[in-house]
Amino acid sequence: MSFYSCLSDNEILLKQLLPIDESFDLIFRRITIGGRDAFYISVDGLSKDETILRIFQVIQGEDHQPSLETITRFLRAKIGYLETELTSSPEQAVRMILSGAMLIVLDGFTSAILLDTRTYPARSPEEPDLEKVTRGARDGLVETIVFNTALIRRRIRDPRLIYEMFQIGSSSQTDVAVGYIKGMADPYLLDHLRKALRQIDTDALLMGEKTLEELLIKKKWYNPFPQAKFTERPDVAAAHLLEGHVIVLVDNSPTAMLFPATLFHFTQHSEDYYQNPLVGTYTRWIRFFAILVCLFFAPLWLWIAQMPPESLPDFLQFLVPQEAEALPLFVQLLLIELGMEILRMASIHTPSGLSTAMGIIGGLLLGQFAIDVRILQPESVLFMAFSNLATYAVPSVEFGLALRIYRIFFLILTGLLGGWGLLAGVLVFCLVLFTTRSFSGLRYTWPLIPLDPRALSNVLIRKPIIEVKRHERTNFHKPVK
Repeated sequence: MSFYSCLSDNEILLKQLLPIDESFDLIFRRITIGGRDAFYISVDGLSKDETILRIFQVIQGEDHQPSLETITRFLRAKIGYLETELTSSPEQAVRMILSGAMLIVLDGFTSAILLDTRTYPARSPEEPDLEKVTRGARDGLVETIVFNTALIRRRIRDPRLIYEMFQIGSSSQTDVAVGYIKGMADPYLLDHLRKALRQIDTDALLMGEKTLEELLIKKKWYNPFPQAKFTERPDVAAAHLLEGHVIVLVDNSPTAMLFPATLFHFTQHSEDYYQNPLVGTYTRWIRFFAILVCLFFAPLWLWIAQMPPESLPDFLQFLVPQEAEALPLFVQLLLIELGMEILRMASIHTPSGLSTAMGIIGGLLLGQFAIDVRILQPESVLFMAFSNLATYAVPSVEFGLALRIYRIFFLILTGLLGGWGLLAGVLVFCLVLFTTRSFSGLRYTWPLIPLDPRALSNVLIRKPIIEVKRHERTNFHKPVK
């Protein structure tokens, strides 16, 4: 389908494709340009009114132009606006109009003029709440995709940085940009990602990058490990691009997805690189310790506390509760886990001015009252509080929640089966971990399994930037599974 040369036919065609007479925010107006009848269509609120006004001040005074070649010269000579093109496709015109562009159709031509005068409501780039640093840049990604690509381009002024645009969703037609540095990104990953994006069949990306992640990555329901890393920091996205990663930006979302992502990518934070290498290494090891505490601290204590006191050595006797149990220990731990999860959700939905008070009331008063009425024991509250605190030392929210699910799994098995249950839980955990692969086909446990000594040393030790740059960048050229 293409535009007609008759203006009235084009008007009928576009009114069939767009609810011009039904939706108040679709602006349709008949005008005259160079003595020729014309009309334009735009969406109210998505176009720059001042830009449109200045363009019309120039083009509405032109003489009659009889041919398409002349209108092409007319665009070159009289419309100095940067983003201007001719289109003969009504479908493309409708898609661009609904994105915020303005369409001008003139009588006698089978092509129409598209002016990309889009402007979207946008907030200022602010530091993300989940990725704060003591030093470093304070800007963050926003909900407008063009602003996000610009924030990253500002940090990487390399002509090899490429953004490829896709439209996902039959109804939403959401813009999705794939960013990579040509010659550094894995070509197998890029081909796999392009193919996966083109094959997505959905109405809309209602939840932005999270919906896209579920559509891209088909994984088992029992595997909670995230297979894409998310960041709201443009400096983190730029650093990953320079390491050979591929980023995916979704319009209306302030988050970038990073591919490929393995287990150890979720243990690193930009704070490591804004501090001295020794301090960064110390912080990183504390984070590794916190991950182990999050997973095993409470289940190990439960296993020891359930053992007969006479079978324990003297130096472990203090771990055994001294008071009579009102409830089985593992039930107490599960109740505390449930209470902490409710508090977490309540803090999200509580107005910010009251969230601190909510945390104090829930964490201190309710815990103390539960101990006073002998529903819980002090040791249970202490060990579970320390385990939950360690969860928030994990930089990735998605990875932290996956660890929390496995901790609950360990607690249930340990409470029912003792030490053998904990061992069985750890075996299941390792089996899922070692059989998981990233989106590119790279093993989730890389660079530990398969072993890559240089990459593993960079994970375990925060090395000086100049030393890291001396080596070749990590090679992600792995076959896609």
